[in-house]
Amino acid sequence: MTDEQPISRRAAREAAGPASRRGSRPKPSKREPATDADGEKPRGIGALFAKHPTGWLIGAIAVVFVLLGTGTVFAGVSVGSAAAVLPSATPTPEPPRDVPEGDLVASRLRTCSIAGLAADPRLMALSGYVVRVDTGEVLFDRAGNTPARTASVLKLLTAAAALATVGPDFQIRTSVYPGSQAGSIVLVCRGDATLSRLPAGQESVYKGAPKLADLAAQVLANYSGPPITNIVLDASYWSSADKWDPAWKRSEQTQGYHSEVTALQVDGDRSNPATQDSPRSTDPIGRAGQYFLDALRAADTNDEVADSVTLTTGSAVNTATELGGVSSQPLSVIIPHMLLVSDNTMAEMLARITSKQSALNGSAASLQQAIPSALSTFGIPATGITIKDGSGLSEFNAVPPSTVTALMIQVNAGAPNLDVVRNGLPVAGQSGTLSGRFTGANAVARGHVFAKTGWIDTSYSLGGLVQAADGTVFAFAFYAIGDGIQSTARAALDTLTTGVFTCGDNLSNN
Repeated sequence: MTDEQPISRRAAREAAGPASRRGSRPKPSKREPATDADGEKPRGIGALFAKHPTGWLIGAIAVVFVLLGTGTVFAGVSVGSAAAVLPSATPTPEPPRDVPEGDLVASRLRTCSIAGLAADPRLMALSGYVVRVDTGEVLFDRAGNTPARTASVLKLLTAAAALATVGPDFQIRTSVYPGSQAGSIVLVCRGDATLSRLPAGQESVYKGAPKLADLAAQVLANYSGPPITNIVLDASYWSSADKWDPAWKRSEQTQGYHSEVTALQVDGDRSNPATQDSPRSTDPIGRAGQYFLDALRAADTNDEVADSVTLTTGSAVNTATELGGVSSQPLSVIIPHMLLVSDNTMAEMLARITSKQSALNGSAASLQQAIPSALSTFGIPATGITIKDGSGLSEFNAVPPSTVTALMIQVNAGAPNLDVVRNGLPVAGQSGTLSGRFTGANAVARGHVFAKTGWIDTSYSLGGLVQAADGTVFAFAFYAIGDGIQSTARAALDTLTTGVFTCGDNLSNN
């Protein structure tokens, strides 16, 4: 029996001795609970707590410690030991997401691909870019932002730069002034390669070109003095030493595609003024001087031209009085012709004139500044543009196809003066250098492709506008580039462009 259990009454009386037996009741134990208000002793848990309060208190405290310890373990913390605290993971904040401006518009799923046509091995290394002109959506891109050689597609940039600089009404003036010595006159030319030696009633390749015969008649009508014994040829509008790019092949000159770039020449220095591709000389300035002398002799009725006349080069000193002068057709006429037939000489002349009219020196090197600067008028970025000439003959010209399409978007939109470029674009199967192209299956695009062609030994190119079969208008530029590229690349470019025409707005950049 433990000390927490009550003893029996008999044992109590025996322990109490005689007093207990005389009827004396023992005093209640201090551990024994008192009766309640009804005289009853507490029973159950209450009775147990009443009998043993200290034990219950100790037990309760123990339970509390157990519960606290258990809860701490569940919380992952060891009581009394900070080293045992497990660090909670720090969440990594998600980066902010871009929120599109304006209303979200679903983009259409396009399924018409020209990837197979673009992989034609005849194209070798293809650079290309196709943009919907009204929305600016790029629907085809193959290295479209990478600068590359353009061939004669560069003439689009040259034409636009000239129009931005001097406008469509600009005319190129050729003048004659009195010389500094008696019997001397000075012929000053400022880049008009259209000046023609043909007599009245005959047309050169440049329709409506000014005539040397008219200039000679004016000079003799206004000249006073001793017979003319000396004609000074002034081609100093830009340096005549800067007349041939080292990258150009001299075969361009002998085969008749290109003259030396001198500010004074007649009929583009052609042997046959009526033929576009006619051999050129190695001395366009001297040749022009002789043609002018011939025109003076033909117009001389009063022996104003001496029997012996020398031709020298120099610069005019007295420009206050013009003895005679003629002007070219306006650029609105010259540029469409230049683009339609891809006239290299005229392109070079326009590039140098653009430089001079931009307060530069007219050199080939100055074109790098003159042409991109002029194009900025139309919002065309200069990034990635390398200009070595105005014709595109140098393989070191480099223009991204996307730059060409940016210009063509402006042409299509009718930007100031660029309607002249639009009017000069060859039309597939109908005009200019595209008149004989887009044949066979590609004939469906005839009359719907308006583009400048290009060709050098290492590149064939095509750039302009396509009015697709579904009416969508695209600006495009394709360069087929590679050493040893063949003329069959032309047909491959036509087929690729016809693919754009056929796909229309369903064209996919896949």
